Amino acid sequence: MSEQQDERQIQADSFPVSVIMESRVARQGPWTFPQWRVVGVVAGGGAGRPESRCRLIHSAEDGHEQYLWSGYAVRLHKDGAESYWYNLVGAHPSLFVICREDEETGLAPLTVSANYDDANACMEADGTVLSTPIPPEIYQWLERYVVENYAPREPKKRQRVNWTEDDKSNGKGPVAKR
Repeated sequence: MSEQQDERQIQADSFPVSVIMESRVARQGPWTFPQWRVVGVVAGGGAGRPESRCRLIHSAEDGHEQYLWSGYAVRLHKDGAESYWYNLVGAHPSLFVICREDEETGLAPLTVSANYDDANACMEADGTVLSTPIPPEIYQWLERYVVENYAPREPKKRQRVNWTEDDKSNGKGPVAKR
């Protein structure tokens, strides 16, 4: 992708991405079930395609398969800037792939987000959220967005209440009488 194309396709609040997901067959006793993980997110992948597309890119005899999902975008919103900031300063800055069940593959990305709160809300509703490290291009873009749109609030110190002076006149209040 040329530098001019990058500038046109990467907008201030949207970055096109593709997602590589892997499925393995896990065994527990006599049962087998698919186990999913995100191999990675490809920055700029599938740009210009409004619909998501899936392509099998690797298949092994042991049931191990990798899929490339393209046509997604990480979208940023000003009201999520604090969550993006916490993500960037955290121990493991991540992108969150929020998934849905799919008839063909078993699991498919629904959206890709850098917002902790979006991922948390989905997990609280028993949704499937997979995470992966942020690619350097997206990290720099996200960092620029946070610098331009977020200013951490100045912590306010609480005013301490003198509880010993609380309503002594009527005997009510936190001071115990002996």
